[in-house]
Amino acid sequence: MSRIKKPVGKGEIKEVVYGEERWRLLKSLRLKALNIMEALVKAGFNPIVHGSIARGDVGKRSDIDIAVLDVIPSYKVEIALENSGFKIVDRVMIQASPRHTVKAHIYLDELTTVTFPLIKMTKIEREFYRFGGELSFEELKENVRVAGVDKRLMLIEPTTYGHIESSILGRETEVALKLNVSVEILRERTRVLIRRDNVGRTGVYLKYRLRDEEVFEEALKENASKDPALRRMLIQRGFL
Repeated sequence: MSRIKKPVGKGEIKEVVYGEERWRLLKSLRLKALNIMEALVKAGFNPIVHGSIARGDVGKRSDIDIAVLDVIPSYKVEIALENSGFKIVDRVMIQASPRHTVKAHIYLDELTTVTFPLIKMTKIEREFYRFGGELSFEELKENVRVAGVDKRLMLIEPTTYGHIESSILGRETEVALKLNVSVEILRERTRVLIRRDNVGRTGVYLKYRLRDEEVFEEALKENASKDPALRRMLIQRGFL
C-alpha cells in the first residue's frame, strides 16, 4: 500500500522540478500501464489510468491504477488480461460505504490494479477519476499529462520541467472549473481526506476476497443475500 499523504495547508504553492530519475520512473510506469491498457482495448474496453501516472508526479511507491468505468462482465476482463500474459494474483470486491458503488479490484501485483464497477456509478463517483487526473489509452500513448488533485489536497498542474502544486482549500470553485468537475466532488474529497488525517483510516464497509472458483457478480449477490443495506442499494441501482 502507498504511504498516506497528509493534506497541506491553505495557500501553499510551489514549483517542483523533476530530476532524471523521476522522468525515467514516470516513463517506466507509463509503459507498464500502456501494456495493461492495450490488453483491455483489444478486448473492446475503454480503460483509463488515473492518479499520479496521469499527472506525472510519481514516486517509488506509486500505484498503477487502471479503471474501466462501465459495468462489464468480470470474466471478460480476467480473460483479456490472462490472454495477454498477465497473471492475476488477487481479486477483491470493495465497497467504501453502504452508499457507494461496489467495485471489483483485480491485482496484478502489490501496486498494480485494474478496477471496474459492478453496478452503475453515480455522477460524483465518475468525477472522482477526473478529480485525481485521468488519461485514456490514446492520451497515454501520446504522453499527455493532466492536472489533478493528490491526497494532500494539492492541485498538480504539469509543466515542461515538472509541476506546479497548490492547495485547493478555499479555491474549490476555481479548481472545479479547471478540472471540469463539480464543486461537490471537491468538497466530498476534502471532507474525506481531512477526516482521514484527523482520525486515521476508518476502513471500508465491504472488503471481500474472492476464492479461486468465484466470479465477482455471484459473490456480490451472495453478499447481498446476507446484508440488507447492500441488497437495498443493489435494488435501487437496478442490479437486483
